[in-house]
Amino acid sequence: MRRYKKIAEHRSRSVVDKRKSKEASRLTLHYPAFGIGRPFRYILEKFTLHRALIPFTLLIIISLAFDFINPGFLSAMNIGNMFPYISELGIIALGMTFLLTCGELDLSVGAVFGFCPIVLFIWYNDHVMGFEPAFILVLGIAALIGLTNGLLVTKLKIPSFLTTLGMMTAFQGIALYISHGFAQVTFLTESPIRTLLVGTFTIGDFGFYAGTFWFIVLMGLMYFVLNDTKFGNWISATGGNLQAARARGIHTDRVKIILFILTAVLAAFAGVIDSIRVSSAWPTAGQGYELEVIAMAVIGGTSLFGGRGSIIGTALGVILLRFISNGVILAGLPGLSYRIFVGLTILIMMTIHVLMERKIRRES
Repeated sequence: MRRYKKIAEHRSRSVVDKRKSKEASRLTLHYPAFGIGRPFRYILEKFTLHRALIPFTLLIIISLAFDFINPGFLSAMNIGNMFPYISELGIIALGMTFLLTCGELDLSVGAVFGFCPIVLFIWYNDHVMGFEPAFILVLGIAALIGLTNGLLVTKLKIPSFLTTLGMMTAFQGIALYISHGFAQVTFLTESPIRTLLVGTFTIGDFGFYAGTFWFIVLMGLMYFVLNDTKFGNWISATGGNLQAARARGIHTDRVKIILFILTAVLAAFAGVIDSIRVSSAWPTAGQGYELEVIAMAVIGGTSLFGGRGSIIGTALGVILLRFISNGVILAGLPGLSYRIFVGLTILIMMTIHVLMERKIRRES
């Protein structure tokens, strides 16, 4: 009996040892040496689930790097100086995020950003009308521009790239024509709306313009709409699968038209804030902003192909690119090299997003 017991124990041990060796070989196969694979896979899974973690991680790394090069980078004064640009570009980027999620884009936002303040302050400075009605009217003009874009895209089936490219060129030319190429002064504005748009406030050692408040309010509101409302579901469904969205009864054309209007109005609103803050409205203001805000949204995890958008990610993308722009100057590098860093950041982010998409497809 003892002999049989020993044989049985020996066999059971050998089975356990074989299982352990198989488990070890499996782990060695799936995870590279030095235990790197397991944490890398864990990090990749977290980034896949929470896309905003990627720009957030890059933001921390870049902030620490620039602060190491120049200790004044993270000072209250420098951060306070950056936030006006962050809020103005951020307001446009929020609208672009909705539009990209819907599967469209708008290249005319930079032109609207420069055109609407020019019209407003020509009317105001020439005493055609007061600031308040002029402000409301230019927002209405922006809505008409967005409506035109939306109708051309949805009814005539002209690609949004071509539609908004033509609109961008047209309104850049109109802004130069009606202003004769000269800026309009804005520091003479006397209106309570001025304080609401560009008033200043402080939080501790940090000074902020009212534009920052508007950016935060709009960000919270649009986050709620995109993630917690039916309309947000319609936006994602329209960008994810247009035919399936229509089959479910979603009025996809109406959704797109509303988003084109919203994006144009937000661009005009940001342009008015910027023109009052810098005390002049320039007809060339906003040129190049269209590509920059698209980059900010994409860096934040919004898909260029529609169906997925992140408001928090876009906000982080805006801050990240502005921090890079400011850090390049404080580091003593040529200001034009900012575009190099932005281009590299976009390429890195797009590579990461493509790898994530492939991983999701394989698992599904």
